[in-house]
Amino acid sequence: IPDPPMGKQLQVDFGEYKAKDQNNQEKHLWFICLVLSNSRYKYVEWLDRPFTTRDALRCHEHAFQMFGGITEEIVYDQDHLISKDENAGDLILTVEFQSYVKERSFRVQLCRKSDPESKGRIENVVGYVKKNFAKNRVFTNLEKWNEQCLHWLERTGNYNVHNTTKKRPVEVFALEKPHLRPISSTINFSNVDTASITRSVRKDNTVRYLSNRYSVPLGTYKQHRDNTVYLEIKNDRLIIRYSPDGQVLAEHKIDSGKGQLIQDRQHTRDRTQGINAYIETISKRFNQQEMALEFLEKIREKYPRYIRDQLQVISKAINKNEQIANQALEYCVSQKLYSANDFFDIVSFLIREKDNKDESMDSILKIKLTNQVDEAVLKARPEERKMDIYMNILRGEVIR
Repeated sequence: IPDPPMGKQLQVDFGEYKAKDQNNQEKHLWFICLVLSNSRYKYVEWLDRPFTTRDALRCHEHAFQMFGGITEEIVYDQDHLISKDENAGDLILTVEFQSYVKERSFRVQLCRKSDPESKGRIENVVGYVKKNFAKNRVFTNLEKWNEQCLHWLERTGNYNVHNTTKKRPVEVFALEKPHLRPISSTINFSNVDTASITRSVRKDNTVRYLSNRYSVPLGTYKQHRDNTVYLEIKNDRLIIRYSPDGQVLAEHKIDSGKGQLIQDRQHTRDRTQGINAYIETISKRFNQQEMALEFLEKIREKYPRYIRDQLQVISKAINKNEQIANQALEYCVSQKLYSANDFFDIVSFLIREKDNKDESMDSILKIKLTNQVDEAVLKARPEERKMDIYMNILRGEVIR
């Protein structure tokens, strides 16, 4: 492919390397390379963890500051940090990268798959960095490693005569630099939406990371839906989430091999069938089963990812008092309160009200009436007289 005009094109790619530290232990490193297609002038930056989109964009800014400008177009491989998909030339970029392209106003060119010729310049740079700079170099710390790399670029990477052009990149760069478009001050990356590593869930319910496949629960992949998940690396653990700070979807130990399938046995079970049975079982515990089914389905619709937890809370509430649970169900449906926590709170409240009412009745029965009659009076009996006495009174006789 002919060299583009000066200031026309920049190529970008990523690489990995396992260096030895002072204790002869392997240290896994990642790096990004940027090269001006005409002059072959290069910039390289290293990290001791996988790149996020924000990391890549920050390195872009460092390179532009070093170059003193930006090209009209930038060529990328079809990397997950840059794009989600390409449909007959229509690019679907990640949110973070799209906002950066808009800010810097450059044209994006994605290489076709299995087409190394279109980005051969940057692939040569990646190999050059591994074989010339990194080979046999001892890693101490990341800051020192990056400092050594910049010195290497100055004395070797950008100074030695290029095998193809037969010119020194630093000398050709002096001619190309005036053709670069000047840039404003460095962008504040706090405006970029997220710094998470993202992946798309594949149809077989796996996620690719470092040449291996890691399983997620069966049914995670949904057709005609955004299947993006977020990866977090903690020590040697890979944590997969629906959102950067969301619930953990899967967690695996990172495998050092390649082409491996790392699978959790729990992920092979179709848990949706278990949920259906769980809902039916709980609904049968209510007097009005149809109302209960409708109530539970509304909860599943509102909390699809937490339905099992919701059902457990409802079951716990029913165990407290089944009769009151039926009252709580009617109240929740009438007030459209489709939440297990609301249901549990209402059951607890009604139980407390019932206990307080029973205690009040017991107190009333124990109160002694203030006008209570003396029992001695109730037991008193009138004096009994003989019939002759009353007969004498009727005859007018005086009774003494």
